[in-house]
Amino acid sequence: MDNTVTREIAFYYPNPVWTYGDWIKNLVLFFDGIALLVPDYMRDRPEQVDGPMVVGLKEKGLLETIEPERAVDKSATEQLAVAMTDIIVSGSLDELSKEDTKFHEISMSRIGSYGDKGLYTMIIEELKKRGLAKDSQDGLSIPMHPTVRSLVLVLLSQILRPYGDTINANLSPITDLNSMVSALSELLSLKTGPTKGNVVEFDLKVVSVDLGAVPIDEVLDFREQNLESHKRYMQSVRKFALELSRMSEEERKVTYEIRQDELNDLANELCKRARNLWRRPASFALSLAGSALSALTSPFVEVLRTAGSLAGHESQNDLTAGAYSYLFRAQSRWGPYR
Repeated sequence: MDNTVTREIAFYYPNPVWTYGDWIKNLVLFFDGIALLVPDYMRDRPEQVDGPMVVGLKEKGLLETIEPERAVDKSATEQLAVAMTDIIVSGSLDELSKEDTKFHEISMSRIGSYGDKGLYTMIIEELKKRGLAKDSQDGLSIPMHPTVRSLVLVLLSQILRPYGDTINANLSPITDLNSMVSALSELLSLKTGPTKGNVVEFDLKVVSVDLGAVPIDEVLDFREQNLESHKRYMQSVRKFALELSRMSEEERKVTYEIRQDELNDLANELCKRARNLWRRPASFALSLAGSALSALTSPFVEVLRTAGSLAGHESQNDLTAGAYSYLFRAQSRWGPYR
């Protein structure tokens, strides 16, 4: 029997490296590591952006680099193509403003050029017809409308979750960009009934202090002693969201307050431990948006449902699957969550 414990890894998206490296010190309190999706031609980008943090995490075995050239394989490309085709045909992208809009690059490998060249080409050509993508300028990436680029990366954050099996990990999508969570919520909100498959979003809940100024060695010492309690909070948030999203409107009203109180108790305990050690105000927040997808029938939502099922986060006896994303933020001393 294989007694290997599957790791809980924070799968950061949408970019190849995080926005604020200091916040990663907080994330490693809640997860067994951080994973980044980095194209081969950008393999040095994380070190260039945040060398000390990247090197420190690698030395402790807390950083995984996922190569889209391998991860976005034929199956993943097919799922992305199904989702994107459905969205394109729906006409929901037709109203996007293209005038004076700066297009952003996205690597070909993340759109499936290595997984299935034909499907990759089909996606790009359909977007180009609508003025949402342009010809590559470097042979490695595609200029794409920023909204469409974000949509692709939100879908990939769910589609690639099963890839965690290759590195013995449950990949939990996580971002520091609220727009990414909002985009996922919009996708998940397409449902057939008024009461099932609802998206549940927990408010940003302060769970720790901002550890940006704390030496990484001290953070890791604290982590070693408190990892299980931090992971319990993170897993409880996900579990509660998926349970609540399966309930009717009336059931949710009765249950939500109880669930929220439980989460508040867990969060307050985590804050207390951090404040007692570092003597600073609580300012790091973690939340989640997710759905059990129990009544969603749109083809691209079915893609998310399949990804959630394959990722092993749901019971083998439960045919519904969850799609979700964590959101983390830190509050500066001068203003709201930055």
